[in-house]
Amino acid sequence: MERWKMYAFAAALFAGLTSVIAKAGLKVLGADLGLAVRTVFVFAFIMLNTAMWTGLEKAAATLQQAGWRPIGLLALSAVTTTLSWICYYRAMHEGTVSFVSLVDKGSILVTLTLSVLLLGEPFTWRIAAGAGLILCGLLVLAGGKPA
Repeated sequence: MERWKMYAFAAALFAGLTSVIAKAGLKVLGADLGLAVRTVFVFAFIMLNTAMWTGLEKAAATLQQAGWRPIGLLALSAVTTTLSWICYYRAMHEGTVSFVSLVDKGSILVTLTLSVLLLGEPFTWRIAAGAGLILCGLLVLAGGKPA
């Protein structure tokens, strides 16, 4: 299996663990403070990862050479990530993690649509069928009253 596919499966595993662990941590801290604490740790771990695998000097040089467009796009991505996390944590704090996580994973439908329209990625019958099944699953699972 290609390395990027292994990373994708690992990301799904860790994302699933993240939601359950975070829900347990939100019982005392609340949604906004819990998200802030989590984000501080995420930043620290990402900086450690960058230092270990890229090197901070090389990372700084790459940033200087990159120009404003890629950095601006990543900044816009940070805004959308922040808004997603705020909504996700507030929903998870008030609701059930299984329901919130399910609906959140529906974002794949937005991702598929935008990747085709904006990035020119291929849209095949398999992707269409998979997206349709995901949508049907979301409607079935989210249509009932959450536990």
